[in-house]
Amino acid sequence: MEKNGIIFFERKFPSANMILIKDQLSILIDTGFGSDARETEQLINEAGVSPEELHLIVNTHYHSDHVGGNFHLQKNYGVKIAAHKWDADLINACDLEACSAEWLDQPVEPYQVDLKLLDNDEIHTGSRTFQVLHTPGHTLGHISLYDPEEEIFICGDLFHRNDVGWFNIFREGVSSIQRSLESIDRVSTLRIRHAYSGHGPQIVDPLSSIDTARKRLEKWHKSPEKVSWHACKRIFAFTLIMKNGLPKEEIDHYLLNCGWFQDFSRYAFQLQPEEFIQVLLDEMIRSGAASWHNNHLIATAPYIAPQKEWMDMNIKPKDWHVKICSHNEK
Repeated sequence: MEKNGIIFFERKFPSANMILIKDQLSILIDTGFGSDARETEQLINEAGVSPEELHLIVNTHYHSDHVGGNFHLQKNYGVKIAAHKWDADLINACDLEACSAEWLDQPVEPYQVDLKLLDNDEIHTGSRTFQVLHTPGHTLGHISLYDPEEEIFICGDLFHRNDVGWFNIFREGVSSIQRSLESIDRVSTLRIRHAYSGHGPQIVDPLSSIDTARKRLEKWHKSPEKVSWHACKRIFAFTLIMKNGLPKEEIDHYLLNCGWFQDFSRYAFQLQPEEFIQVLLDEMIRSGAASWHNNHLIATAPYIAPQKEWMDMNIKPKDWHVKICSHNEK
């Protein structure tokens, strides 16, 4: 959907949404999941911007569904990438914690950040100027973009139409909810006519969505267990999407080898991981996040299954050092 040079791509999982700012210096905000990189290229081509014409990619944050196309566009077309400094430093150092990819078991191909952004920086596209707003919560390095002239807000996973991004209390800190509330309060003071989030449809009534997000966060602040349930269901549903479902006989082994599952079971729910398996499965079914089909657990959200060959590469930051960082150190 195009409006005044803003092209919003609502995408199915595992890719997050993208926004293309079509201008003299066109920028692409987020690049989807790695298995969809060629589709990402095709979408911007069809919108009338060839990849080599892109002035900049801006990542709202470093999760795999938002940065997965970076590798393809940077390697093949030399497109420069911008992200918040806190994300950039981890990415450029090929830190094992980059993208939380290892902990989440989400593959991300290697890329480097060329432009490190800070709060109140400006990004010029020619006829527009976007303000960079540091809006931590979902991740520490999460940013949003704001055009005060057109009153356009690009919010990443700060909030969606009727939801908020999940919180990684083990990698981003237990104060994630408080930080997100502060980010929401800051954004609520802005004049916003058009808002675009990282998942789901365009936000029709930004003030209502902000108010809904604040109420949910305030409720969660009093009931931390709700935060952990929201995160576990989101992470596991994404796993089921990436793997196009899991056979019943493989689920126990898979979960017991995941960092996120170990941490949430032991520290958020005070259960042994083996005990938490059935508890999580019951909640996935009860909440409608997943269902059984021929002894396979399948995510219920609409998605396009990644190619098995791509998933089998299973590239994580621990593999990046050989590909990128060793080159940078020479």
